Amino acid sequence: MPDTADMHDLGWHAAVTAALDWWRLAGVDHAYVDEPADWLAGAAEAANATAARPAPAAPRKPPAESPPPPRLADPANWPQTLDAFAKWWLEEPLLAPSGLRRLPPAGPARAALMIVVPMPMGDDETGLLTGLAGRLLDGFLAAAGLSRTDCYIASACPAHMPAPDWAALNSAGLGTILMHHITLAAPRRLLIFGASGISALLGHDLPISAQSLPAINQEDAPVPVMAARDLEAMLARPQLKGSFWANWLAWTGQ
Repeated sequence: MPDTADMHDLGWHAAVTAALDWWRLAGVDHAYVDEPADWLAGAAEAANATAARPAPAAPRKPPAESPPPPRLADPANWPQTLDAFAKWWLEEPLLAPSGLRRLPPAGPARAALMIVVPMPMGDDETGLLTGLAGRLLDGFLAAAGLSRTDCYIASACPAHMPAPDWAALNSAGLGTILMHHITLAAPRRLLIFGASGISALLGHDLPISAQSLPAINQEDAPVPVMAARDLEAMLARPQLKGSFWANWLAWTGQ
């Protein structure tokens, strides 16, 4: 490295150039400091921040609309007699999911009383209401001075279905089928057990109090209707049988 006397002889520009050339020849071509510095710290922090940032949510697709339930055939093609209806009730595929055991209605046309339940009970074996709920029904009929031969017994659905979607069944036309069934049976009175489910099929609430009992308009004359709770509910809560019997006496004028 040139000494101080020589630097005085050289011009300032020449001195600086000479010093840089000297360090370059020594293999030093960058600026250095004595204190260490972590040049990668900033990059690591940026990488950690990027990793911690939640990934953008995928765009939400609108929920797919459920296809409408299939509609039953044109009412003009429905059976026009009770015998034909019972056969169709067991065979029409749109009336109930495939694989379920169906039970037909039973009884004479123009019966003194038509009894409708939402569907066959889980323990019905040989016919509608032949299980435990049927025993309760038989006891009621005996107290009312009736028997099964005086009644037409039917269900709003041909098969037992756990947790049925009544609104969907009504959209499929099952409520209209029920009204057609009642028209064919032409009973003098109509007793409906399980009013909450069947109300959805008929399109209006069926009161279960004796003070407000509806009627269903038929071609000949309105059919008086009494609505009641499920027979299974009466089995579980025997106290309900008392209010049901009181409504029955008020309805029949006994």
